[in-house]
Amino acid sequence: MKIYGTGIDIVEVSRIKKLLGNNKFRSRVFTESEIGYCESKKKKYEHYAVRFAAKESVWKALGKGGVALKSIEIKNDATGQPRVTMKRGLLDKGHKVIITLSHTGNYAVAHAMVVD
Repeated sequence: MKIYGTGIDIVEVSRIKKLLGNNKFRSRVFTESEIGYCESKKKKYEHYAVRFAAKESVWKALGKGGVALKSIEIKNDATGQPRVTMKRGLLDKGHKVIITLSHTGNYAVAHAMVVD
């Protein structure tokens, strides 16, 4: 397996909570699916924060400026493992993104790798 890019991001949950007071931020960054997922959680701001960190880490791993964060979607599979889906054309053919997430009451962190 070859690594083509890597990215990491950490955010303060309180910063994301403050930004979510602006509905433009929410709709500009998160997909409807992500919003529904986060809103269903007891600690929704931690879930928003970790998804924001995930999108940033993927963006960094791709090394592609101009990619909208909303073009990157973070979903959990049936086992709860986070998975990345992207609009067509953002990921080179044959590549995939591996991601790991973690969050606490104060911080959220994500690491992404683009691999073949």
